[in-house]
Amino acid sequence: MATPTDFTKTMTDMMGMFPVDTAAMTDAFKTQALFAERMSRVALDAAERSAEIQHKWTRETLAKMAPVATVKDDAADYAKAMTDFASSAAEVSAENMSAFAEVAKKVQMETVELMLAAGREVQSDATEVMQKATAQASTAAKKTAKAA
Repeated sequence: MATPTDFTKTMTDMMGMFPVDTAAMTDAFKTQALFAERMSRVALDAAERSAEIQHKWTRETLAKMAPVATVKDDAADYAKAMTDFASSAAEVSAENMSAFAEVAKKVQMETVELMLAAGREVQSDATEVMQKATAQASTAAKKTAKAA
């Protein structure tokens, strides 16, 4: 029965000749954290603006409810108050929906800009890392060839 050859030392020596660059991993983590921070800022700004729009809309709606809630002399006055409220509510709704659409449009544009910038950064970083890895692999291969 043949005994298998133990390649442990050979593999350990070979792996030792390939240096690991932890700086690249650290840089990648920092880049990702910066991207996440920028995306979070976009999301938080949008949430804040949306909350402001909703608050304004609620205040306006409640203010327009006051005439509806008051006692009227004639039954037709109740119908007129409801009609006026419905008309003004529709107008306010259109304005606020337009404001929400502007917030969404701004978020979309900022997100696309961030994604494009991140893509450029990743491409640049990847090119730099690959060039460095190629140089290191070439050096390691030469060392391995000399050692053999």
